[in-house]
Amino acid sequence: MTVKKPGGLAGIEAGQTTISTVGKNGKGLTYRGYSIHDLALQGTFEETAYLLVYGKLPDEQQLVNYKQKLMASRKLPDPLIKLLELLPANAHPMEVLQTGCSLLGTLEPETAERTAADIADRLLALTGPMLLYWYHFHNKGKRIETVTADDSIAGHFLHLLHGSPADELAIKVFDVSLTLYAEHEFNASTFAARVTASTMSNYYSCITTGIGTLRGNLHGGANEAVMELITPFQTPDEAEAGTMQMLAAKKLIMGFGHRVYTVSDPRSDIIKSWAQKLSASADDGHLYPISERIEQVMRREKALFPNLDFYSAAAYHFLGIPTALFTPIFVLARTSGWTAHIIEQRDNNRLIRPIAAYIGPDSLTWPSIDRRKTI
Repeated sequence: MTVKKPGGLAGIEAGQTTISTVGKNGKGLTYRGYSIHDLALQGTFEETAYLLVYGKLPDEQQLVNYKQKLMASRKLPDPLIKLLELLPANAHPMEVLQTGCSLLGTLEPETAERTAADIADRLLALTGPMLLYWYHFHNKGKRIETVTADDSIAGHFLHLLHGSPADELAIKVFDVSLTLYAEHEFNASTFAARVTASTMSNYYSCITTGIGTLRGNLHGGANEAVMELITPFQTPDEAEAGTMQMLAAKKLIMGFGHRVYTVSDPRSDIIKSWAQKLSASADDGHLYPISERIEQVMRREKALFPNLDFYSAAAYHFLGIPTALFTPIFVLARTSGWTAHIIEQRDNNRLIRPIAAYIGPDSLTWPSIDRRKTI
């Protein structure tokens, strides 16, 4: 297919996948055929990760074994701890993860015995501890122990963040959010990881490519921008007036619309309901009705719907997660989806190398020596 005008490959089918559907008529969002609603409301993130990485839902014993494997993989290697302590306190958390992942690739390289799936499990277990060790060391001056008795990634993360076990509601909400963020077809970071995989590069290189792509504000970080949007307002009326002023000034309001979905983001209503539950006991629960009013204004004025990032911002805030850690959490979840795509790309590989439509000057005359002296 020829692209006549620069458009970020919008609408271009760049390959085939068995991993997920996004915005397909009659199917909505599915992971390997399972509805996102069933996965988020009835399953756990561990089940979702297993489904994506290994291609099928685990049975009861497989799930038990998988959780035990992840729990046994939470200890940070000493060289990685030293690196995390050496990194600057003002480093971007995404670059902390990218650097840590790259180092881990030198400490525990991919081999015939250590497969992409094995490394994915290690990263799923280590991404939270890696991020939070760096965060606590540089922000609170303490070295944390990353091994706990929590049997879920969600519970483990919140325990490390706050220093004590989280309650069931908090764990459930965070677990659901990880499932919602786990996979989303050929988004920018996933496609970038597949491009790297298509060169036959190693697994860690593919993941660091994904992290680097997600680092960009046009892909990751929307929920962080949403917090900047909603926190200045104290009431829904203030939020409506402020949003109308922003629209009049033609300012971009993050967290609305989607490149692929045209009617709604099927993930949004799921996280919205959990954000509402959390708001009931939050000290600043007024941020939920403020978010709702902004949603109403955007639907009325621009016919735009909230995407996953919009209400996940309030949910993460109510869970006591610092805003700067929102996008790194995206990495924790999406590692499972990236891995599925890396494996799929390798299984039927062809180097991804599109062509470009050249629109520069043609047939320029090479200047004479005398002429080049004045150029």
